[in-house]
Amino acid sequence: MGATRNASLPAGYHHLLHRAPVATGAAGFRAAADALLTWRMHRAAGLRVPAATPRAAPGVAATSRAGLGPLGISAPCQVVWADDDPGTDSAGFAYGTLPGHPESGEESFTLTRDGDDVVWLTIRAFSRPATLLPRLAGPVGPMLQRHIATRFAKALRRLATTAG
Repeated sequence: MGATRNASLPAGYHHLLHRAPVATGAAGFRAAADALLTWRMHRAAGLRVPAATPRAAPGVAATSRAGLGPLGISAPCQVVWADDDPGTDSAGFAYGTLPGHPESGEESFTLTRDGDDVVWLTIRAFSRPATLLPRLAGPVGPMLQRHIATRFAKALRRLATTAG
C-alpha cells in the first residue's frame, strides 16, 4: 500500500489522474488542506463519510457511502499515508480499499502550491473491479471515478474560497 506515491502506478489497473486549481495563496492552501484532511471535501461532494477520527491519518478506516438508502454503495477504505507539514506547500493523503469495497486499489489526494501561488488538487488512483457489480458495469466504473474526481475538485474549490 502507498503505491500512489510512486511515479508510476501498478500495471493491470485502470489509472486516473485529475488535476485542478482549487485556491490561491497561503490562506487558500490552508483552507483547502483543512477541508481535504478533515473529510469535508468528500462530504461536500455528496459522499457520506463517518470517519473514525476527524482527520485523515495513517491507519484510519473510513467507509464512504453514495446513493440512497438500501440502494447505496458502501466503499470501505483505510488511510495509507497522510502529509500535513505546515512548513511546506503540499498536503494530502491516500486511502486503499478494504474488503467489501466494490473496487480494489488506492486513491490519493494531494494539494500543492506552485510558484504563481495557485493551489492545485491532484487526484491519482489505480483500481480494478473487486465485486460483480463493477465487473458487469464495464467502462461505467472508470467514468464514475472521473465524475467523482471532478466533483471533489469543485467541492474543494468551493470550501477553500468560502473559508476566507
